This record gives sequence, C-alpha cells and structure tokens, in this order.
Amino acid sequence: MTVLEIHPVHGLPEVAAGDDLAALVVATGTDLRDGDVLVVASKVVAKAEGRTVAAASRDGAVAAQTLRVVAERRTPRGTTRIVESRSGPVMAAAGVDASNVALGTVLLLPADPDGSARALRAGLRARTGLRLAVVVTDTLGRPWRDGQVDAAIGAAGLAVTDDLRGATDAYGNPLEVTVRAVADEVASAADLVKGKLEGVPVAVVRGLAGLVQDDDGPGAATLLRAGAGDWFRLGHVEAVRTALGAPPAHDVEPPHVVREDVATLARRAVRLALRHRLVGAALAVAADVTTELEPDGSRHALVTLRADDRFALGAVAERLGAAAWAEDLVATVLEEGPRHVVLRLAPA
Repeated sequence: MTVLEIHPVHGLPEVAAGDDLAALVVATGTDLRDGDVLVVASKVVAKAEGRTVAAASRDGAVAAQTLRVVAERRTPRGTTRIVESRSGPVMAAAGVDASNVALGTVLLLPADPDGSARALRAGLRARTGLRLAVVVTDTLGRPWRDGQVDAAIGAAGLAVTDDLRGATDAYGNPLEVTVRAVADEVASAADLVKGKLEGVPVAVVRGLAGLVQDDDGPGAATLLRAGAGDWFRLGHVEAVRTALGAPPAHDVEPPHVVREDVATLARRAVRLALRHRLVGAALAVAADVTTELEPDGSRHALVTLRADDRFALGAVAERLGAAAWAEDLVATVLEEGPRHVVLRLAPA
C-alpha cells in the first residue's frame, strides 16, 4: 500500500528575476530525501525566470500569449477567454497573472514549463545529490466540473502517467482506457498544503519513489490533448459561431455569464444569422424581433425574416436556428410565406 506524505516548504523569500530557485529551496533547510517529488507553483518559477512584463492592460498581455481562443464570455469585469497559451496549456487568460505583481506589470507563464522543471531538477541534484522529481503547477478549471484544481504544466523525473491498459481488475475485467494522470494528481495533492493565501508555493510529496525516474522523461507536455485527440477544441457557443463564419473574438459580443433577457439573446442570434458567407451575392434579408409574454410570466421572442428570395429566407432561417441553439434558445417556425418566415425563439 502506498502511503503519501505531503510537506509544505516554509521560509522561501520573495522570488525575483535571476534568483536561483534550487538554492533558495535548499536554503530553507527542508528535509529532502531520495525519491521525493518537489511541487512548485509556476508563479515563483516565472518570477525567477524574469517573466514579469510591463503591460498597460492584462487583456493585451493575454492576447499576445494566445495561440487559439477556445471559449469566451463577458463578465461584470470584462471578457474572460479560455485559450491555448503559447506555453502549451489550455487555460483561462493564457495563465497571465496580474496579482502580487507591481502596478502596470503582469506575470506570464514560464515559456517552457517542462524545461523549467528540468533546470530546477538539475539544480537540486547538483546541490543535494538526491534523485528527485519536479512538478511545476498552475491552477486550471475543468469542463463539466465547478471549481479549480492545480495541475502539472511542467514535469521532470516523474512518470507523468500510469498506463493501466491491458491489466485486469479484481473481477477479471480488462482495463482498456485507464491511464492515470499521475503528475496532475501529485499537483492537486500538493496544493492542499501549499495554499494560495498562505504564501507557500512549494511542497514536497513523499511516497512515490517508484515513479521517480533517472532521466527527465517526456514532461507534462505529453498530457496535452491536441489535434484529433482534442474533443473539446471549442466551446459550444464558439463551435456554432465558427460554423456560421463568426469565430471567437469576432465583432459580435460573446454571451454574458449572467443570464440575459430573451430579447437580447434573440437579437444576438439574428446578428449572427445575418452574417452569412454563402457563395454568390449577399443575401438581402431583413429581420424584426419582438417579444411576447407567456402565461407563467416568462417571455419568448418572435423573429420575422423578410426577403424577396426564398432561398435567402430559408438559408437565414436555418442559420438562425443554429445561432439560437448557441444562446440556449429553441427556434420553431410558426409561419412561412413566399417572402417571410416567422420563428419563435424560447428558452430551451
């Protein structure tokens, strides 16, 4: 039976650009043993690597660190984007941090988190002679689950996964898809003693010596899903918008995290539907949006589309159905004529 011990590392000073993080850890006098895993918040790694940059706004820094927008929503504080960062992970705001830094600056993620983990591991080995592993962590949200957890964005010397495929369970059933994300589990476990408010960015996890390797290994980058393996390349709103020719960061504003009234949702869906990129001449379609009260006090929207071209009417009506779905509305055709279509848009 594996027994884990997780120890916070106390006594680290405020880290600045150019600091030797390995030397700072050793100087705390922390009891390090062969086979330990040192878990380090990416923030102190980034500070030591001089990743603090001047920025007039966090948004500009986020844009510069973004390779691809996955999802975006308006919030009371502005627009929040989930993006693929230049450092690799998919995360909110590309991991750009505006807290605990000087006014007018922001902190970027380490440019190469796995490289950072390897360098720190080498520094620790040079000073202690111990066979250690290093995991660099950051906080991530998760699809389908509320709250955030710490996950590994960099790793060295640790088997980042435990592939159980081909084994059998206690009942003799073969395991076909089980691959444990060990590095992420270590990161989350360590976060229970590190803590965001206590100012403890480093912890030692003991009891996993069997997963600590002699070489650095492939790193946490192997945990990233890409290409055909990424089933969630876009949020549901963004997938619809991309199909309609208005991808993320387009000029039609994203939905708000606070539920908006049905008229606002309907008007935004209409704007998307009318941004057609069909082959041929532009389709001249006019749209009117009104609302009606339901017996229960809720409202639905009525959208009337008008055009001289029946093809144009049908095309825009189909696009409106898709755009409405992205707004969590259901579109139903109530009336059709040679030059008009009336659709009812109601909450799903």
